[in-house]
Amino acid sequence: MAMPMAATRIQRFKARFGKFPNLTTRSTVVSATAAEEGRDAKKPLHCYLQARKGDHFNFQGNRPEIRPWSSVFFSFNSATGMLQYGREHCVSCYHNLGALHTQAEAVATSASEEVDELADIDWDNLRFGIQKTDYMYLMKCCQDGEFCEGDLRPFGNIELSPSAGVLNYGQGLFEGLKAHRTYDGRILLFRPEENALRMIMGAERMCMTAPSIEQFVEAVKQTVLANKRWIPPAGKGSLYIRPLLLGSGAILGLAPAPEISFLIYASPVGNYFKEGLAPIQLQVETKYHRATPGGTGGVKAIGNYAPVLRIQEVAKGKGFSDVLYLDAINNKYLEEVSSCNIFVVKDKIISTPALSGSVLPGITRKSIIEVARSRGYEVHERLVHVDELMDADEVFCTGTAVVISAVGSITYLDRRLIYRNGAPGEVSQELYSALTSIQMGLVEDNMGWTMEVK
Repeated sequence: MAMPMAATRIQRFKARFGKFPNLTTRSTVVSATAAEEGRDAKKPLHCYLQARKGDHFNFQGNRPEIRPWSSVFFSFNSATGMLQYGREHCVSCYHNLGALHTQAEAVATSASEEVDELADIDWDNLRFGIQKTDYMYLMKCCQDGEFCEGDLRPFGNIELSPSAGVLNYGQGLFEGLKAHRTYDGRILLFRPEENALRMIMGAERMCMTAPSIEQFVEAVKQTVLANKRWIPPAGKGSLYIRPLLLGSGAILGLAPAPEISFLIYASPVGNYFKEGLAPIQLQVETKYHRATPGGTGGVKAIGNYAPVLRIQEVAKGKGFSDVLYLDAINNKYLEEVSSCNIFVVKDKIISTPALSGSVLPGITRKSIIEVARSRGYEVHERLVHVDELMDADEVFCTGTAVVISAVGSITYLDRRLIYRNGAPGEVSQELYSALTSIQMGLVEDNMGWTMEVK
């Protein structure tokens, strides 16, 4: 009879280390590494414990007996490097028997050798959507206004008071960034410090305390490593990382929430638009507006997005991919698409709406401007009249989720313009290739934008 896959991986671990580390409820570990170093085999090491329902693999000789139990995730450091043992498992202290508790699989890693198992999903047909992963990160702001130490915990529901500020008054922000797996096996983040800075800026506008840049980046790294098996193979997609800053404290009157929670979860994703890499079709909205001067359009507030859902749904019902919004005062200058920035190209000159306070300062937007200028393009941040769409050579959108998406057509009132017979433009293709090559580690990062997670 074939042995379960998890059991096979456990045997590989036993073959490499000779025996299992043992873990008690007091976080005492018996480590093969510790034994090899001649140290106290029961010396307490740095452990993270989190109970979770799973399967109990009880080894009796070479036959694993499987029955319901709970699993514990832990990791610990040794003098010779990190021994990252397990995604959702632990080894209990039995007298002469190592018993492995596992929810999904057992994975052993060391500084010199790594077994990198991928989640069992269809990587070739990955879409942009939520996929339950293993862990999320949570950190709370203490009464003194400083964030306490956060921790990883199994992905799942969170508990909030019905009177939480985020539920009653929309006091919340979110961010979005990605981790890519490279062809040589590295894991890269793209400009995470920019997301941290944008959250700090948004938190000030929303009367919230934000994590420091260092806290933000470290939390993102921990979340990525804990969900490493969910990072798609190179070229198959990315791990989308969603940090949230929530007014989680209970409040009845209109006032800042007394407690702030910082939460991060992640999901493997493919292309954002159903068209994939094919050009998208936009409709210019002339009645409703995404943001107004003096509002919160320039920060990533959660309340900015729900108002566009109905307009977007109607547009999609007519066959459009998304909606392009105009300014709220003159109703004639471009602002942005529902969730991404817009660029217009004419005679190799690139123009994009200036950051007026109602346009989100996109990190991909900023990066594309810098990449384009480094390649000799003239880039203007200015007021862009809607009529310029009718005379443009090409149009494209940028954002963390969409990266760069060429626009195949735009419909404004009763006019519809098709760009390049519906094919991507040369400029957007060049900039897409240049940016994604950096993000995916295909070329040397001369911009200093990527950060390796290890």
